Amino acid sequence: MKNTTLCYIEKDGKYLMLHRIRKENDENRDKWIGIGGKFEAGESPEDCVLREAREETGLTLTDYHYRGIVTFVSDVWPTEYMHLFTATGFEGELREDCDEGVLDWIDKKALLALPMWEGDRIFLRLLDEDVPFFSLKLVYRGDTLTEAVLNGTPLSV
Repeated sequence: MKNTTLCYIEKDGKYLMLHRIRKENDENRDKWIGIGGKFEAGESPEDCVLREAREETGLTLTDYHYRGIVTFVSDVWPTEYMHLFTATGFEGELREDCDEGVLDWIDKKALLALPMWEGDRIFLRLLDEDVPFFSLKLVYRGDTLTEAVLNGTPLSV
């Protein structure tokens, strides 16, 4: 079981996205995701998202919001509790290079056309609809989403 953060940094109707193409054996390989990563010892979700944003992008978040928790259950990967954030304020210069992949500002309306996990489309919709803090459980068999449960209520997948 692991704890991670994921953050969608927003500017001018776009999210800063990471195309994960650099790491071997990456469960997110070739997919587009927000920025974030694994907790280090003693970190809170806020500590982790601030550190990961700085490490991956070079940006310091100044206005960010904890939006929900997403539980990933997989027959391949360990269970993951992902703490989901959005950010609208930041300082600093965006890094030219990221160890994880390629960073790019993507128009929010174009996001769903990108290769991503099917469950990401669900929580991106929830963020777009400004749903208050939520709990989302996503169950995968391989790369296939088999179950989604929002705040205890099953969704059709």
